[in-house]
Formats: sequence, C-alpha cells, structure tokens
Amino acid sequence: MSAEVSAPSQPRWLSPEEQQAWRAWLYSTQLLQDRLDRELTRETGISHAYYEIMVQLSETPGRSLRMSQLAERCLSSRSRLSHAVSRLEERGWVRRQVCESDGRGQLAVLTDEGFAALEHAAPVHVESVRTHLFDQLSPAQIAALEDIGQTLLAHLDPTR
Repeated sequence: MSAEVSAPSQPRWLSPEEQQAWRAWLYSTQLLQDRLDRELTRETGISHAYYEIMVQLSETPGRSLRMSQLAERCLSSRSRLSHAVSRLEERGWVRRQVCESDGRGQLAVLTDEGFAALEHAAPVHVESVRTHLFDQLSPAQIAALEDIGQTLLAHLDPTR
C-alpha cells in the first residue's frame, strides 16, 4: 500500500455555510495582517515581517538563532530571510556571525540597538492587535479563537 494520499474521486465541495465561514476567515485575516503591517510601518518604520524576525531573536538565549532556524520560525524561505536580515543589518539592528559550535552555520543576532527598536515598536504592535482583534471579540469568541488556533496548529505543525 502506498504512503501517498490519493485525491478523492469527487471534490468535497464546501457547503454554503462552510464557504461563508472560509471566506470571512480568509478575508478578515488578510485585512488584519495588512492593517497591522501598515500601522506598525507608519508608526515605527518597521514592517511586520521585520518585527517578527526581531521578536523571534529577542525570545532566544543570547538573542541569536541559526539563519535556517530563524527562517523556519518566520515561515520564510532562506533567501527571503537572508534579504530581510541584510536590511536589518543596514539599520544596525541585527548582525550575522559564524556559529562557533560548528563554524559552518551563520547566526542572526539581535543587537542592543535592534532590541531598543523592538521595545519601541512593541507597544504600537500590541495596541493594534488589541484594537483590531481582541477589542472586537467577546470572551467566548476569544476562547473559541484560541481553540480553533490550537486545533489548526496541532494539525498543521504537529512538532510545535
């Protein structure tokens, strides 16, 4: 028996209710991401993608990660991440260094200046998240959102 999953003979079309839920979720998450990015960039000069890189680095010992690990955590290709880290290096917020444990890998390291920029941007970001997401939901909806998110994470990223 093959380990591959074969496509069903007939598509399992979404019901009208499922289609409505799918499109509302998809469009609202796209709008939310766009709003968060625009507000963060306007107020701090840091795009949401750069902010996420800096957050990932800030939450690790030594504020550093292998470039490959950072790409995985940011759901980014290595090429796209390398380009973003180059832009952050230009600002003095991140530096690259050779991994001392094996001499082959490269680490991205959040500098003190980068950490200060992140500390400045964090209140702007959290206020946007609060305003555009949590302030719009009831406590029951927030609990349901967490449940849905955890269920999807367990399915899509079981190693998490």
